[in-house]
Amino acid sequence: MDRLKGKVALISGGARGQGAAEARLFVGEGARVVIGDVLDDQAAQTASEINSKTGARVAVGIHLDVTRAADWRNAVATCQKEFGGLDILVNNAGIFNMSGLEDTSEELWDSIVNINQKGVWLGMKETVAAMRKRGGGSIVNISSVAGLTGSTGSTAYHGTKGAVRLLTKAAAVQYAPEKIRVNSVHPGLIGTQMIDIIPPDQRQAFHSIVPMRREGKPEEVANVVLFLASDDASYVTGAEFVVDGGLNAV
Repeated sequence: MDRLKGKVALISGGARGQGAAEARLFVGEGARVVIGDVLDDQAAQTASEINSKTGARVAVGIHLDVTRAADWRNAVATCQKEFGGLDILVNNAGIFNMSGLEDTSEELWDSIVNINQKGVWLGMKETVAAMRKRGGGSIVNISSVAGLTGSTGSTAYHGTKGAVRLLTKAAAVQYAPEKIRVNSVHPGLIGTQMIDIIPPDQRQAFHSIVPMRREGKPEEVANVVLFLASDDASYVTGAEFVVDGGLNAV
């Protein structure tokens, strides 16, 4: 239960879904967590629930728009002020859209790129200095199976998640000498609010092409993120971990 004992983590998009699952799991393993999200009330509620369960102030919810450098700087400052530093970043925030190439407007493209791609870059850019002060750290960037393969739609989403994959590798090479590890996680269809835009019949049809014949659970992704955040993955950097029920093995 102490795989993250003494560690401080910052999780973007941590109010619900995968981010909230990661926050709960991290605290259970001894970490203190800053939960960043644009969903202010839900971020505060998730932090409050975690604190109530543990009987201690181990989680804080803050406003974090990942497209704004100032918000990231405030998030890092919160980690340092509340818990003394920063060891782990999970770039979890993201948005999903099913539009194909010709159906994607310039405005939609820009919004997805700003959150899914620019947000990851800004998160890394604004946190590495704090990790350097701690003698190292771990960054986990949440990409997607859409960052590994194509499909008939979700053009902007594919583009941003592919970018996250290679941003991860570039940062891993740059910061390995400073003991800052950077890895990416590539979930398949995970049962969170983000995929509620997929019609139920399409979601059910998707199950039939997944070898495990089901959607994943947020906790199943969080367990992989925990491994990468912990010292168990001390010699793992620049790698990509697929959590998709076997979809990419087909």
